[in-house]
This record gives sequence, structure tokens and C-alpha cells, in this order.
Amino acid sequence: MLRDTSAKKVGVELFGVKYDSPILMAPVGVQTIFHEEREVGLAKACADIGVPYIMSTAASSTIEEVASASGSGHRWFQLYWPSTDAITRSLLSRAKASGFSVLVVTLDTWSLAWRPADLDEGYIPFMEGVGNAVGFSDPVFRAGFAAATDGATPEEKVGLASAGWVREVCPGRSRTWEDLKLLRTWWDGPIVLKGIQHVDDARLAVAAGMDGIVVSNHGGRQVDGAVGSLDVLPEIAAAVGGEITVLFDSGIRTGADVIKALCLGARAVLVGRPAVYGFAVGGAEGAKQVLRGVLADFEMSLGLAGVEGVEGCRAEILRKVDGGGGARSSN
Repeated sequence: MLRDTSAKKVGVELFGVKYDSPILMAPVGVQTIFHEEREVGLAKACADIGVPYIMSTAASSTIEEVASASGSGHRWFQLYWPSTDAITRSLLSRAKASGFSVLVVTLDTWSLAWRPADLDEGYIPFMEGVGNAVGFSDPVFRAGFAAATDGATPEEKVGLASAGWVREVCPGRSRTWEDLKLLRTWWDGPIVLKGIQHVDDARLAVAAGMDGIVVSNHGGRQVDGAVGSLDVLPEIAAAVGGEITVLFDSGIRTGADVIKALCLGARAVLVGRPAVYGFAVGGAEGAKQVLRGVLADFEMSLGLAGVEGVEGCRAEILRKVDGGGGARSSN
């Protein structure tokens, strides 16, 4: 207490670029199911308030559309790694040409998990052409599809093209650490691996020459009962934080959550569901208001905790309390 925190320093530097805050928009696919403005609306909202936008491969807008909407805003590209190398190269070339500066490679979704809720609701958008805009607009994918269907386009044979694209990005088999060398030859910017949950994998990422990792359990969508990402963040950050940029994803809801993740070793955090909830209710403006709320909460909570900025977020200002369960924030 009694510390001057009126000039809080909340900016961070990631991969040589300065950002206004340590909060990034997480990659979220199929945004057309939330609002008709799709990814272009959310990308513009993020650009307007200085939040970097991470575009999902499972988007319902094209790479070029999102880049145009984002304008001068910071944008990263998340890759669901296609099984065909020529398609991967094409996607990365398009992303680079469209001003995406960082490649985020998701490791844990080479196969979709067993998701009973999705099955109960019949939620299979990709098989109906929804969320396939990145693939359907790709010249290499389109050429291969035409060659296999006597000149047909994905728009003419949506079901068949959808099945083909899903097989590309969810092939049912994982890439390997050795394969990362391919990405280095195709992408000349920073590469971040998303889905790291174990110290051993974090060390392998360092050994592979990666620039960053995202400690993430995919928001609990891939493995039921997976360890909470915040539980493993401290040990991962302690092991490799001095050698690689550590980011955090899965569960950020409030400004206090951001502070906790930073204190436990993350350099920045990804926020997904809260922004999408706002987007669903009010489109780009709704998402903007939610993200502004998280940003404001973060800055206010820093000040009230007597912390002058991001660099003051250290483990010693936290205390772990074993509660009785069921306790929730009133925020």
C-alpha cells in the first residue's frame, strides 16, 4: 500500500515488437456461429483497441478478409497443420503476404476429441462447409480438388470438399518434433507452439529452436480431465522461461486472472471465450466492450495491489489458498 501506481506500465515486448498490453485475442474458429460479422468484425474490434488478433485456421472468413479488416492492427496466424505440405506452404505464404507476423501452431488438435455435447447438438459445421473459408479459398487446395473432381469447385461440391479439408487439418495422426524443421523453411518469422502442458515438451520446443510456447489445454476441449494449465505454468516457466517466450491460455476471465498468470511466469495471456460471448451478444462492439473491461480490470487491479506494471508481477505477491470449492469471483 501507499505506493504511487498512477503511471502503470502495462505494455510488453514480444518477439521484438512492443504491444500495448499483455492481452491477446485467442484463436477461435467458426465465428460466424456467434455473429454475422464473423472474424472480420472481431479482428476490427481488436485492432481498434490495440489487442493483437490471432486468426484461426478454422475461420469462416479468409486470410485476406481478416487482414483487410484488421488494417494496421497486430495479427498472428494460428495453424492447424495440413497433411499436404504444398497446402501448408500456401497458407503460410498467404498469411505472410497479408501481414500476419507470428505463426501459432496448435499441437493438440490433429484429431478432434470425443465431444458428447457437440454430438448431442449435431454440431459438425466443418462437414457443412462452415469454418472452412481458409481452405476453400486456398489456390493449392482448390487446384487439387478440381483435379480430383473433373474440375469442380468447393462451392459446387460442398460436402465432398468439406470432407477433404477436414482430412487435411485433422488427419488423425500427429506431426513430430522433426517436422518443425519444415516450418522453419516456410516461415521466416517467430513460431509459437500452442498446447504445451509438460516441462519435457517445453524443453523440446527450446531444443527445436522455437520462439515461444502457449501453455494451454485448449480450453478443456480436447482431453477431459486434463491438468489445469495454470497448475503447470509455474514449473514450465521455471524450466524454460529464460530461453523461450512463455504465453498462457485457457481460463482467463478477469484482470486478476491476467495478473496471476503473469506472476506465475507468463509473458502475456490469450483471452478467448469472454470476447466471443460479447461478440455473440453485440457483434464487434460487444466484443470490444468485453475486452475493454478485461483491460480496465487488469490495470485497476494492478494499481489496487500496489504493482506499478507488468514487470512487478512476480510469484511472491501471490498466496495460494486452498478453498472449500465452489467459490467464485463476483466480477
